[in-house]
Amino acid sequence: MTWHMRAEGHPVNVKRVRRLMWLMSLMQIYRMPRTSDPIKGYETYPHLLRGLAIDRPNQVWCADITYIPLAKGFLYLVPIMDWSSRQVPAWRLSNTMDVQFCLDMLDEALGHYGPPEIFNTDKGSRSTSWAWRAAWRRRWA
Repeated sequence: MTWHMRAEGHPVNVKRVRRLMWLMSLMQIYRMPRTSDPIKGYETYPHLLRGLAIDRPNQVWCADITYIPLAKGFLYLVPIMDWSSRQVPAWRLSNTMDVQFCLDMLDEALGHYGPPEIFNTDKGSRSTSWAWRAAWRRRWA
């Protein structure tokens, strides 16, 4: 928008355009990935962290998918983090958002550290998929 307004002869800078767009509730339009859509019909689990004192490693882990925008698409980053120590036991980067790269990351973390007491994820399609739940059942069986 700044470039366009400068080309029209208006003496503006990026900060002014950003402020004016914010005041008018305008925002840029670009494609955003849908990283947290659950699969219909899959079971979800209750939230177990309310009121829990997290005071030792391997007690609670979390995982989430985030995206890194590139010029022609996205890269997807999936880390696992230990809430107590803030360490990252495993992470994966992929250019497709399929379940397999999440499972590879999960197998690496569980192979090194064993399963945590609680594993917290969002309710997206990767963490509610049959393959993800089967991987957990194999480790805890």
